[in-house]
Amino acid sequence: MEERKFTSEMVDDYADKLLIGLTREENQMVLDEFDVIDAQIDIINEIPNIADVPPMTHCLDDFTYELREDEEEESISIDDALANCDDYAGDEIKVPKVVG
Repeated sequence: MEERKFTSEMVDDYADKLLIGLTREENQMVLDEFDVIDAQIDIINEIPNIADVPPMTHCLDDFTYELREDEEEESISIDDALANCDDYAGDEIKVPKVVG
């Protein structure tokens, strides 16, 4: 069997950096997905002269966009905003901690 380019330790390290914990089953699922993605990249790399194709910034050659004009609008008052929240201190809304 061919040696894997990705290891369980690498997946755990990436998960730790992303502040997510993975079970052994989830780690294995990610490893299996990495193998599939890696195999697809190998197939793409076999396309003749692929290195000569310039990188694209968008999939459509004639892609254009227009930014809308900024329009100043009236905001709701602080009192109205605080009336819609469960917990606040002074003029600040208290929200639950989301990062450990």
